[in-house]
Amino acid sequence: MVQSIRETERKYAVPSSSDTSWLSGASWLSRLERVEGVTAVVDRGPEELDAVYYDTADLRLSGSSATLRRRTGGSDAGWHLKLPLPGDSREEIRSALTDADADAVPDTMLDLTASRTRGARLTPVVRIRSTREVRHLVDAEGTLRAALNIDTVRAESLRAEGRRAVWNEVEVELAEGADPALLDAVDKRLRKKGIARAQSPSKLARALDETATPAAPADGAGRSGDPGLDQGSAGEQVLVYVRDQIRTLTALDPAVRRDRPDSVHRMRVACRRLRSCLRSYRSVLDRDVTDPIRAELKWLAGELGAERDQEVLMERLTHRVGVLPEELVLGPVVARLQTWNVVRGTKSHQRTLDALGSPRYLTLLDSLAELLAQPPLRAKAGKKAGKVMARAVLKEYDRLAEHMTHALDLSPGPKRDVALHETRKAAKKVRYASEVARPALGKPAERLAKRVKAVQKVLGDHQDSVVARGTIRDLAVAAQGAGEAGFTWGLLFGAEQAVAATREQEVSAVWAHASAPALRKQLRK
Repeated sequence: MVQSIRETERKYAVPSSSDTSWLSGASWLSRLERVEGVTAVVDRGPEELDAVYYDTADLRLSGSSATLRRRTGGSDAGWHLKLPLPGDSREEIRSALTDADADAVPDTMLDLTASRTRGARLTPVVRIRSTREVRHLVDAEGTLRAALNIDTVRAESLRAEGRRAVWNEVEVELAEGADPALLDAVDKRLRKKGIARAQSPSKLARALDETATPAAPADGAGRSGDPGLDQGSAGEQVLVYVRDQIRTLTALDPAVRRDRPDSVHRMRVACRRLRSCLRSYRSVLDRDVTDPIRAELKWLAGELGAERDQEVLMERLTHRVGVLPEELVLGPVVARLQTWNVVRGTKSHQRTLDALGSPRYLTLLDSLAELLAQPPLRAKAGKKAGKVMARAVLKEYDRLAEHMTHALDLSPGPKRDVALHETRKAAKKVRYASEVARPALGKPAERLAKRVKAVQKVLGDHQDSVVARGTIRDLAVAAQGAGEAGFTWGLLFGAEQAVAATREQEVSAVWAHASAPALRKQLRK
């Protein structure tokens, strides 16, 4: 069983030559009582903390700004996995200590770090012991607003070097629900005393640095572009986008495993964006290398899709039933829908977990890391981004236009439904190719992406109605077999038919807007 909290804190470096006795002095601490929202500074006494940090041999966790430790002492002893969030925040996932094989990393933590470790063994790399003086900043009601921790840190490398380091630092950690502006106010007081923000993002990062164990990323994830490429080149632009999508995919893995809202959808979108980029920019990255990766991304997106499609379908059907007048909902429609969702939802989530726990997934992650470490650049990678990217976007647009022409020539029915679905997928490719090109092409790429997104939205709702009708029919058949009324299911089916017809009527108008010649002319400039 794990617990997740959001930790928001700032770290401050105390110069080693400084006399730190003033930090605990009543005079200075009393000044913090003048900070808005703080009426008292309460001495909570000292703590002795002892933490062993785990990482792979090539430091894949620290290279992705994540840390895993086993800590004793203090009020939160246990296994702690810290994952980066925007700004001063991190997510801390905690697991309790157990008597059984106390030094072995729990399976839960192995799973939650898998996207970063890619299955590599986690071993102790650093031991950090801290003597901590704790001060609580409380308001007039005695409610904790922030904790100010004064640490004397002793770090020891557990790798071959075995070197040690000692330093002092201050942490200010915001209490849950407290105003983040409090951190700025305390920051101002610290700076007046010459205490500046720490350059290292964590104790581990500083320990690795000062014990001569550099935390440089092993998979290229920290670089902004291949060193052999000029800034603004097509290769540099594509690799920046590819790296961002790989980071997104990697970062979402722990949330997907814990069934966090919208995480499956976002991870699936990252797969699609990445796969689409590798297709559209084959002139930049060699397809002999990227096509096998695209195939595996398609597999992963498909495994995630079962769960995501179930989420979308349940939300849609629940809404359809919810807007019907009560007198038109005959029989146990809601109960049947909920039962269907529980069964399907459980199976689809297990399918997702099985995929993320498979050797195939780890192999894909290794391939993505290798793609960044040794990008298979083609000659056009070194060219200026503008022309190369405009050509790629327009090529995807031409494919979209062919799909749209074919779909609109068909009569309404199953064949047209399939053709419109293929057109929607082609629209996504144009949109994603335009996203990659936006830094180079600017507003023209942004405008095209926006208009194509409108096409995609209309076609997406149409496809959702196609899928919903099939599900409604299956549920109606099951209801009939159980002797239940089929009236409401017929209403739902008819409502989806009407939606599909409306969307088909809208396609021509949104396509006319997206296919305006001026949009493509601006890209060619």
